[in-house]
Amino acid sequence: MKVRAHDKTVGILGGVGSESTARFFLKVIKNTPAKNDQDHLRIFIDNNPNIPDRTLAILGLGISPVEEAKRSIQTLENAGAELIAIPCNTMHYFYPELQSSTEIPIINMISETASYIHKEFSDIKKIGLLATTGTLMTRLYHDAIWGIKIITPDEELQEKVMNSIYGQEGIKAGYTDGSAREDILEVIEVLIKEGAEAIILGCTELTLLSIKEEVPVPLIDPSQVLAEVVVKKARLQI
Repeated sequence: MKVRAHDKTVGILGGVGSESTARFFLKVIKNTPAKNDQDHLRIFIDNNPNIPDRTLAILGLGISPVEEAKRSIQTLENAGAELIAIPCNTMHYFYPELQSSTEIPIINMISETASYIHKEFSDIKKIGLLATTGTLMTRLYHDAIWGIKIITPDEELQEKVMNSIYGQEGIKAGYTDGSAREDILEVIEVLIKEGAEAIILGCTELTLLSIKEEVPVPLIDPSQVLAEVVVKKARLQI
């Protein structure tokens, strides 16, 4: 039995956050057509918790994550990675700086998700977006998605989104039930009432919530899109 030596080695820049990194790794595994151990991809993960918070940096309240992220990219490059994935939406605001630091292609989760939406949801008129305040402020998805109106929470509801992610009983603190979950469902309900025909879970922490069965419109998971693209590119299919 031969190992698939022609596959590309994948590097995952993780730690932003750690549980969503682990879940992304599992998504890559689940999307890899494999019948045995040797059919899986070789993957290096640098789960780097030293990367500063992306939203705080964007708001001018914290240190830029770029230099520490570059160190992770260098670590992955030295390990032998031939393509890199970053399962963090907000980090993609810094994508140009990160990509310019290496010749290894970094898959852009935002643009890949936009392509997926244009292909699979071309008929919808409005789409809801749940994301960190940093992602909303930088208009990453607004600039990538054309022809579809993006609906975002108002200021009060956005505070609930941020508290669900960052709060003492938020997702980053390990809570995926309770108020974090209920607040996100409340925000989604409002966006649907405002006409959203699908919802982008534009923060990887949000994908840790088990809410699919309670939401009557499609939930779009950019980290799932990224995982599928990683497998295709590593298998030289695209």
